[in-house]
Amino acid sequence: MASSGMAVTFGITPDSPETGYGYIHVGERIDAEGSALQLSAFVEKPDRERAQRYLDSGEYLWNSGIFVFRVDVWLAALGQCRPDILDACRLAFSVGNEDGDFLRLNSEAFSACPSDSIDYAVMEKLSSGITGLPKGGAVPLQAGWSDVGAWDSLWEALPRDQSGNAVRGDVILEGVSNSLVMSGRRLVACVGVSNMIVVETDDAVLVARQDSAQDVKKLVDRLRAEGRSVTQWHRKVFRPWGWYDGIDAGDRFQVKRILVKPGASLSLQLHHHRAEHWIVVSGTARVTRGEETFLVSENQSTYIPLGTRHRLENTGLIPLEMIEVQSGSYLGEDDIVRFEDTYGRNSHQS
Repeated sequence: MASSGMAVTFGITPDSPETGYGYIHVGERIDAEGSALQLSAFVEKPDRERAQRYLDSGEYLWNSGIFVFRVDVWLAALGQCRPDILDACRLAFSVGNEDGDFLRLNSEAFSACPSDSIDYAVMEKLSSGITGLPKGGAVPLQAGWSDVGAWDSLWEALPRDQSGNAVRGDVILEGVSNSLVMSGRRLVACVGVSNMIVVETDDAVLVARQDSAQDVKKLVDRLRAEGRSVTQWHRKVFRPWGWYDGIDAGDRFQVKRILVKPGASLSLQLHHHRAEHWIVVSGTARVTRGEETFLVSENQSTYIPLGTRHRLENTGLIPLEMIEVQSGSYLGEDDIVRFEDTYGRNSHQS
């Protein structure tokens, strides 16, 4: 179907009135074997009653988000439906830069690309009969598929013990049944509960009933509305040069564990609102501070005053590990002015 010029999606044959998935409304058969159906419409996640009607009708499939196109068909369809998205992507590609075996898209150009899904941008328009657009088709698929889009679906996908519990990490259970309990770092103990979801990570701890798993998004919306940084950053943040882990924070101070890969370097930068103390744990750091450049080895430290240009490099053959203590009136990740950067980031990207 796709090789002949159609836009094809796989629709999952539903076996329950699932409220966590979007649906595809399908029409008549469009091939002799009956393996492909006409794509009529994409439908938003329904409530339980409507999901049951969809299941009973036999006219709806779960939207898997898996699509098959010829490249020329996809570019032509996107160019007709959302030329602004196509133009932004082409620009980000054309002004990108090569980094070894990688082509890094221009971050500013790509950030300017409008945000939309394939469903909304293109696929929903295929059933409207717009001249020049390819025909849309849906292929029913029965493959044990799940998008694992919520914690209860993860519980269903994981192996479970005789009491119906799925556990990961350092977990102790007593009188617990049909629950998902996951520990990222600390011991998690549960007593006398059932049908629960308990997830411990470095960033947060979630406790929920299984039948409320879809409501986690409401919590995320509240956190965003309150401007909580946890909606933008994990405690451990990966960068092209390595990673940092925020291990402690308080009023006017923050402590990070930093790893810089061999041969990698942070940008030449400064901060307006914070000073930094660096303590090398292993490896050797080459430090640029103002007009001077010097080496800092294991068990040695240095100080970067507020407003001073600085750079951290690992010119050695082993990972550089260090502890950074920040102090100042504002410790946000956006307090950075970048002067030179190996990775093509703009002046205010972390």
